[in-house]
Amino acid sequence: MSRQGFAVLFFGFILSGSACASEAVSYSRDIQPILTQKCVACHACYDAPCQLNLGSGEGVLRGASKLPVYDGGRTKAQATTRLYFDAQGEAAWRAKGFESVLNPQNGQAALMARMLELGRSNPPVPNAKLPAELDISLARDNQCPLPGEFDAYQKQFAHAGMPFAVAGLSDAEYATLQQWLAQGAPVDEQALQPSQAEQKQIAEWEGLLNAPGAREALVGRWLFEHLFLAHLYFEGGEPGHFFQLVRSRTPSGQPIDAIATRRPNEDPGTQVYYRLWPIQGVIVHKTHITYPLSAKKLARVNELFYGTDWTTDAVPGYGAQRRENPFETFAAIPPQARYQFMLDNAEYFVRTFIRGPVCRGQIATDVIRDNFWALFQAPERDLYLTDAAYRAEATPLLAMPGQFDEIGELPVLWRSYLKKRNQYEDLRRQAYADAPAPSWSSIWAGNDNALLSIFRQRDSASVRKGLIGEIPQTLWLLDFPLFERTYYQLVVNFDVFGNVSHQAQTRLYFDLIRNGAELNFLRLLPAESRQAYLDDWYQGSAKLKMWLAYVDADLDTPTALKLDGNDPKRVFAQALLERYADINARPDPLNRCVTAECYRPGLPAELADAEQALSRLPGKPAAGLKVIDQLPEASLLRVELADGKREVYSLLRNRAHSNVAFIAGESLRYQPGLDTLTVYPGVLTSYPNFLFNVPASQVPEFVSALEQVRDPNAFDKLVERWGIRRSHPEFWRYFHDLSAYIRETEPVEAGVLDMNRYENL
Repeated sequence: MSRQGFAVLFFGFILSGSACASEAVSYSRDIQPILTQKCVACHACYDAPCQLNLGSGEGVLRGASKLPVYDGGRTKAQATTRLYFDAQGEAAWRAKGFESVLNPQNGQAALMARMLELGRSNPPVPNAKLPAELDISLARDNQCPLPGEFDAYQKQFAHAGMPFAVAGLSDAEYATLQQWLAQGAPVDEQALQPSQAEQKQIAEWEGLLNAPGAREALVGRWLFEHLFLAHLYFEGGEPGHFFQLVRSRTPSGQPIDAIATRRPNEDPGTQVYYRLWPIQGVIVHKTHITYPLSAKKLARVNELFYGTDWTTDAVPGYGAQRRENPFETFAAIPPQARYQFMLDNAEYFVRTFIRGPVCRGQIATDVIRDNFWALFQAPERDLYLTDAAYRAEATPLLAMPGQFDEIGELPVLWRSYLKKRNQYEDLRRQAYADAPAPSWSSIWAGNDNALLSIFRQRDSASVRKGLIGEIPQTLWLLDFPLFERTYYQLVVNFDVFGNVSHQAQTRLYFDLIRNGAELNFLRLLPAESRQAYLDDWYQGSAKLKMWLAYVDADLDTPTALKLDGNDPKRVFAQALLERYADINARPDPLNRCVTAECYRPGLPAELADAEQALSRLPGKPAAGLKVIDQLPEASLLRVELADGKREVYSLLRNRAHSNVAFIAGESLRYQPGLDTLTVYPGVLTSYPNFLFNVPASQVPEFVSALEQVRDPNAFDKLVERWGIRRSHPEFWRYFHDLSAYIRETEPVEAGVLDMNRYENL
């Protein structure tokens, strides 16, 4: 009998809780829950190792590929491999080069079975550091062995079985998986079906999106291009039910036949019907960018887009010019409607390009600071909306690069789009110099989406409503042209499968977008103070970049804001916090304590004491708080209370840079002595780098230990006492409790967190 067969019979006979050896194992009942618990944290999205996505039956059947999605140096665009879109069914994926991980080959067990067996035969030492030679970094070279290559893989990578570099499966889970594989690995996944209440709302929204007429078709197209990425959910809908907006060949009432174009604004090649399609598989936090639909929202859309008298005779085509400049494509739709729609749910739109759906975003995130606040220009003070002559002059200059990816043409293409952008910035500076001076009424304050905080952790980032953390080094002020261009450049027009030219153009233009947002904010400050802030944001080599690529900042036009003192940016931020307290979703006494009580009101005494201790960590640079040098970028702290409850805090390391103006050499501009920590309740990342578990009574001692760390050895002792390493016997219980915490505190936002970046501390 083979080793695999013996294991199946043995575990099936003696283990309670596993499927009986004589009983057929159900994929949906028995297998997907195990995969969700132990595999999906790594195997989801485009950064799933070997493209093996284990969040659904379709992904399991698709299998694995040696071809990585992330390849910053490829010279030709790669074929897209999006689940449910680019192929459906096992045979179709085989035709696209994916290999089965379920089927035995040449007398050998299935690849999944052998990977699980390898992981079980070489478990990590409980709660110890992993071997130094085991590469767990994102940059590791995944081997993705085919069945015929597994013997050599096993000899070379003895500790690279599955689950990879983490506490493994329970005996019952292992036996159930091996039994299922021995039974032929049948997949009985059932598609998610909308409830009656959801079906009614689906019909109403599809009716709006597919209404007859040229005007209606243009609005439907614009709405699709702005919501195609969303995980849509309905008022009164079922918990865990989410939908995506797709283009289908079939109208409402018929099965959806999704049209798979590389980008959502490419020619569908046929008549289009906009449809709401249930999202299948496990919800993972990193791709879960939610958007609410309701009767109120439906009325709002009708009010915005059909509440004024405007017409159009025809719907534009889908050529490159239409894709590169949505301001021309959708010019007939009143810009007030377009901008206000985005403002109403600004957090969603900022999430789409900051948090993103691509799961590894350094092509974009290395152009932004590690923490900053974002504000929005009030529509009534946005000249693009209020001045038709200015809008007509500005629109042709708002075209964005990335539609053409010939590598040899990159310098010429880039110079062309850089010139247009800078001409636009010059035009904008002159127009606003003649407009009323900026004042508090220049900042939109319509709802709690008006104030946003962004945190970057190297190649990922997160967005939250409200102003979190200390007053940051930079702030952004986005008007409609900047907001819309950012969305189109990084979401609609970005192709994760694109070549090096496309990705370089995206990165370079986003640098200009950041610069524009900072220059917009700068105009709120006193004219005489602006140069000093500009010098601080663009230190060292960036001064050359300012001369070569950026436009001149407006250092002369006065502001109407009264911001007296030596640091008007800080005065502005403090006034912002006071003036807009009613819409600031995140009061933050931990990071901005102005009284002796540095904790949230209404907490039990033991948690208030814990937060009081934690408040000692923010505000100190790494030069003074040496432990920051040892901490990863996104640590989570789980505080256990005496009554069995717990609270979770994010400890975010904000890395300092002399500037973020270049596409390469980030490490050369890093200023580690200026790094700081932000400490805030909640899970503020999709990618935890490490987890500490501390009883509330020990939090003051934990904070004192952090303050006393001076070297790696001292930090190792701290981790030994309070850390949850990848090898911890209860790693998965603690790790998934973070998702449970999100489910309890923000149920719509809940999803499985990613552990690809969980470090070996």
